[in-house]
Amino acid sequence: MFENSFAKRMERLGTESAFAIMAQANALEAQGRSIIHCEIGQPDFTTPRHIMDAAYKAMLDGYTGYAPTPGYPEVRKTIADYVSRQKHIDAGPDNIVIVPGGKPIMFFTMLMLIQEGDEVIYPNPGFPIYESCINFVGGTPVPMPLLDENDFRVDLESFKKSITPRTKLVILTNPSNPTGGAFSESDILAMADILRDRPDIFILSDEIYDRLVFDGQVRSIASVPGFQDRTIILDGFSKTYAMTGWRIGYGVMHPDLAAKVARLQVNSNSCTAAFTQMAAKAALEGPQDSVKIMRDAFRERRDWLVTALNSIPGISCRTPKGAFYAFPNISSFGIKSKEFCERLMTEAGVSAAWGTSFGAYGEGHFRLSYATSLENLKIAVDRIADFTAKL
Repeated sequence: MFENSFAKRMERLGTESAFAIMAQANALEAQGRSIIHCEIGQPDFTTPRHIMDAAYKAMLDGYTGYAPTPGYPEVRKTIADYVSRQKHIDAGPDNIVIVPGGKPIMFFTMLMLIQEGDEVIYPNPGFPIYESCINFVGGTPVPMPLLDENDFRVDLESFKKSITPRTKLVILTNPSNPTGGAFSESDILAMADILRDRPDIFILSDEIYDRLVFDGQVRSIASVPGFQDRTIILDGFSKTYAMTGWRIGYGVMHPDLAAKVARLQVNSNSCTAAFTQMAAKAALEGPQDSVKIMRDAFRERRDWLVTALNSIPGISCRTPKGAFYAFPNISSFGIKSKEFCERLMTEAGVSAAWGTSFGAYGEGHFRLSYATSLENLKIAVDRIADFTAKL
């Protein structure tokens, strides 16, 4: 209907397939089909009550109008204090910009830094919006392969070779969506050593899952001496506090960068909802037992799921280090991952995301979110086993 009406850049904008997969699964359920949902990255927990109470009280107290564009100073201070403790960097309110969800930090970073032809190194397989944003702003995506045979960690020699005079930004996710893999401290330090002589290269460090690590703690590259000023940290509340629908996240960066991000925010969505900022403040200042409960549940599910998947002939699965995703290898079946997942849904009633929806290096894999009950996972694995036995 609108042929030739749209700006050419719209052709460069990708999508997040998990939402489309969920819509298809919901449509099948509406027809009476039994579907086990393992496609979406959303904790199956309720936002803790004290956080909801704080939002309600904030609304009653008048926090229903515009908020300051970068966020309320007292909330930014609470976040800065948390960041200083959790990530071991020296942060203050001027380092923080509060945004509606995590994705704005991706988009604003690209819009702020990337010019036509600049190269951006990004994890592949990785969160699909990275590559979408790079393409949209006219940058050149340079994949950082995260491969099964390397436990989904970075190949340092390959990483070093991918850096060119046109490299402007490196994106790191730790731990990773979709693989559940994590960079070790030695990985982070080695990448920092490689980047040390290129102070013109910025780093976008996506740390949205760093409280959902099952053993130890991942290290932020911003904590490496000399890297805080050139690192933009993306973090938020969606995964840690089961607040996906609240749409609140934040970026941590040098004050000069924060001022530019705030300028982009005022030109796009003005500010982040006032009462959700009060809820976020309560999340960080209140009891943290809900985080441990959720992490322990994910660990239990992970342990069961990996063992069960590895018992299915033809499937192998690495043990995820964090987040709530498994990324099983199905290459032995000799069919493309998209066909595998489409048939898995329509023939077996299990909704999962195909590997190439996270980049070309995801071929031969599919992503299972274990942010669902153990009972559902057991049904899903039984269905997967029956399905693959017929391939």
